Amino acid sequence: MAARHRIRLRQIQAEAEGYLELGMPQHALDVLERLGGPTHFTSQIFFIRGEALKELGRFGEAVDSLRRAANIAPSNVRVWLSLGWCHKRLGEIHKAVDALEEAVAVEPDEALTHYNLACYLSLAGEKPRALAHLTEALLLDPDYRERLDDERDFDPIRSDAHFRTITSIIV
Repeated sequence: MAARHRIRLRQIQAEAEGYLELGMPQHALDVLERLGGPTHFTSQIFFIRGEALKELGRFGEAVDSLRRAANIAPSNVRVWLSLGWCHKRLGEIHKAVDALEEAVAVEPDEALTHYNLACYLSLAGEKPRALAHLTEALLLDPDYRERLDDERDFDPIRSDAHFRTITSIIV
């Protein structure tokens, strides 16, 4: 019986992931409802649920599911990135920073985690730390430089001399 349950769980998970990939988050949520509730949810299912809720703009509910996913699988950087994204949209910038600090701890050599943390630190008014993480992101992947002109999150530090120096270095 346990094997049958695991197979059903994997099938539902795959179906929900497919709907998410197709841009159909409500369908993904509807599929997950067949599980009957969170007592049967794995970290990945909480993550899928959180992503679907995020896509629907239901950020508070998404945070709950993503937090549960993070508690089960704290080494999943995608969960931390998504959690930070939702906290930012809820105006909880310090919680967004906390989530991205977790992401950097999980994957310290990933440019995306440093770049997003730099964005949130900029918004939080933590200029020195924002500049340090932006520098790290650009060292890890110079292509992030192409995003800077359009990235509104850096507006609070854009006029800073250190920001201009970091972003003008030709690699």
